[in-house]
Amino acid sequence: MMRYSRDHILTSHAGSLPRPTALIEANNARQGGGNIDEAQYQEQLKTAVVDVVRRQKELGVDVPGDGEYGKAMGHRVNYGAWWHYSFQRLGGLDPTGPGLYDMPARRSLPDQVVLTSFADRRDRQRFAAAYADPESGITTGPRARMWPVCVGPLTYTGHDAIARDIANFKAGLDACGVEEGFMTAIAPGSASRISNAYYKTEEEFMFACAEAMREEYKAIIDAGLTLQIDDAFLATFYDVMVPPHTFAEYKAWASFRVDATNEAIKGLPPERIRYHVCWGSWNGPHTNDVALKDIVDLILRIDAGAYSLEMANPRHEHEWRVWENVKLPAGKVLLPGVVTHATNIVEHPELVAERIVRLAKLVGRERVIASTDCGFAQGPFTRRVHPSIQWAKLKSLVEGARIASKALW
Repeated sequence: MMRYSRDHILTSHAGSLPRPTALIEANNARQGGGNIDEAQYQEQLKTAVVDVVRRQKELGVDVPGDGEYGKAMGHRVNYGAWWHYSFQRLGGLDPTGPGLYDMPARRSLPDQVVLTSFADRRDRQRFAAAYADPESGITTGPRARMWPVCVGPLTYTGHDAIARDIANFKAGLDACGVEEGFMTAIAPGSASRISNAYYKTEEEFMFACAEAMREEYKAIIDAGLTLQIDDAFLATFYDVMVPPHTFAEYKAWASFRVDATNEAIKGLPPERIRYHVCWGSWNGPHTNDVALKDIVDLILRIDAGAYSLEMANPRHEHEWRVWENVKLPAGKVLLPGVVTHATNIVEHPELVAERIVRLAKLVGRERVIASTDCGFAQGPFTRRVHPSIQWAKLKSLVEGARIASKALW
């Protein structure tokens, strides 16, 4: 069951945490075809997961995650970002398609909206010199040389992988005496950001992806864990689409993906589901982000018990005021970002407390779980802040929640 902040502000985070150096090296060797003992690797992975849960518990994080350590994805020259792990867990894919930045324009439902590549983002075009500068601090990591293409029926093939992830995480929770933990999984609308050469329509393709990913969602919930569905593309593709398309076209496109997500979680207990939306975890200018007020209705349509949103970085912090005019549905919880992955500055606990208190006064103190904007690591090879800074930020989050709790109770 989803916990409420009954007598103090609970704390959590958005999911991905920087991997230990030894685990990164092992992932790189393993995915790159190096000579590595698989049994030894699996034991190393389990130890790392148990340790990351322990560190969260010691810090005071109430609802920890597994850091997404089991989502090893692929070798750094091919796959390396947060959602790429799904390529290893879906059948019917040919991994030799064009890279994400080289994908040709394609038509997408509804109304046959044309989708272009990541290279066509408005923010990337406006600040092309900065994005091309390796010392700018806003690079988005290594580019995949190849990208999957759907060439057959989409099926879920990750049963062994998710079972291993669950076992490792539960071992960590049990070792630390923690009752509740969450595990992330990609939303259908984000997982299907690949080319389709098999299904006749994108509708068939999207809902096939929803049906496949449902198996991962159900496995997490059946294990007694809280499921967090990650859906970065819902918000970030505004930056790709508008302009040249209209906002109405973008919203119809996004609405279709909300429908697919709801289909994927149909019949699953909403109180065991968190839905995470962000505006992309890269540390860029984000000058063409869609406003929360313009998509909050779509977000609240997701049949989840909690919603995880960016509310700490300078591009979106002001959007706490959305909740002055939008009513959070009964029984729902907010996980606002009160520290951000987008800067190396460690937020002062008093500022964290201010962010919590002002929101708690709008939606109710029991319905706020203090969290982070997004994951601190884009994947095993791309971290957003140094691990020492990440842990300092989480400490500030916990300390700020304690200050807010004293003010609110």
